Order: sequence, then structure tokens, then C-alpha cells
Amino acid sequence: MKKTTFLIVGKHAVLEALKNPSRKIERVFVTEDAQKKLNRENQSLNLFRSVSVFYKSRRELDNLCGRDETAHQGLVAEVEQIEETTLKEFILENKNKNINLIALEEVTDPRNIGSIIRSAAAFDIKGLIVKERSFPSKSKLLYKSASGGAEHIKIFKVSNLNTALKFLKTKDFWVSAFDVSAKKDFTQNNWEGKNVLLFGSEGYGLKTKTLENADYKFRVSMNKNIESLNISNTVSIVCHYIFKSVK
Repeated sequence: MKKTTFLIVGKHAVLEALKNPSRKIERVFVTEDAQKKLNRENQSLNLFRSVSVFYKSRRELDNLCGRDETAHQGLVAEVEQIEETTLKEFILENKNKNINLIALEEVTDPRNIGSIIRSAAAFDIKGLIVKERSFPSKSKLLYKSASGGAEHIKIFKVSNLNTALKFLKTKDFWVSAFDVSAKKDFTQNNWEGKNVLLFGSEGYGLKTKTLENADYKFRVSMNKNIESLNISNTVSIVCHYIFKSVK
């Protein structure tokens, strides 16, 4: 049975998809200038060897992108979802002593999620856990904001976040919630081992029931002039610190 396809846009998102052997690409829509530039920058790779390429004008690509107002940079690809590994399969197969995962609750903005994916991929986070019904898995804005990061990290879609957290705790994971009510700064923790970094929505934070599954609560310290950071900025700060501190 043929899978449904969707569009991703932008130079980095499409380039990383073309380089990913696990990503099935149906068609690429490209301006002639964008293709020439991409080939010049990647002379060792024959990026378009196994895909159908259709040349379009910038206006035609604008129309293809629709109302999302996403800057396509002359490149649009029609792709299928990558074959998914379940969270349980991944955990049972992975024998690493140090594993960091991110879990998101009620974070739905595609730009924020895309930026989180980009940071997670950059700082060696092994997977992103999201609630299936609230994850915009075919969003052009998400893939553009991820800037190719979606090709380098596993995304685990779960029906119930608390059930997933309880399962991970049975597999020696520590669940650390990032919450404004926390007293302890996250840099005071030893991040060796297996960790789930739990973040909630900017508007409402983490639900009380979800916080009950957290082993620790942490905050990101800042001066008193600013109440909080954008969630994607917070995730980036946390992931970078852990990446640098755990060898």
C-alpha cells in the first residue's frame, strides 16, 4: 500500500532529506538556479540521481507552498514519512549507558518544535517523545525550522505521555521536569546516565499529573528582568550544557 506523502521546503531540510537513505522522496521541485547552487556546494554527491526532478519558477513554488508563507529557497520535496521505530523497541535495543531523550507535553507550535528538533540533533539527543494527536508531523514550517535536523533524530509518537514516562522509569531513566516552580538550577545536576528532559507548553507548563512522574524538577536561572525564555531557547541551553558536560 502506497504511503501518503507531504511537502518539505527549504535548502537545508530538502538537502538532508536527499542525503538520508531512510527517507523516500517522490519528487523534487526546484528552480534551475537553486539546483545549480546545490550541485556546486555538494560536488561529491549526486543528489538528484534517484529522484524525479521538476523545474519550477519561484512563483510556482510560492503557489505550491500555499498559505504557510514558508521561504522555500527554490527547493521543495514531496516525501514519505520515515519508517518509525517505537519507543519500546528503541529502548530495548539500545545498550548505551548515556542516553538523553526529550519529552514534550502540549507543545504544538511547528516553529518551536522544529527548533527543538534542530537543537536536539545538534547536541546528541537520541530521540524526541511527543503526543501523537498533537504533533504536526507533516508541517512545512516544522521541517523548515528543523533545518534538516528531522533526518538525524528519532521521533517517538506516543498516545499517552505519562504511560511512556512510567515505562522509561522501569528502564533506569531519570525523568527531569523543567518547570518555573523548581528551586534547583539544572547545572547542579549530574547528567551521566539515562535521562528524559521533560518540557511543557509555554502557556500552561507541565500538567500536575505529569509532574508526578518526574524524579526531579529544574529551572534555567536568569536575571529578574525577564520572566521566561521561549521554550526552544530553553531546550537549546539545556541540551548544549548536557552535551558539553557528559563525555
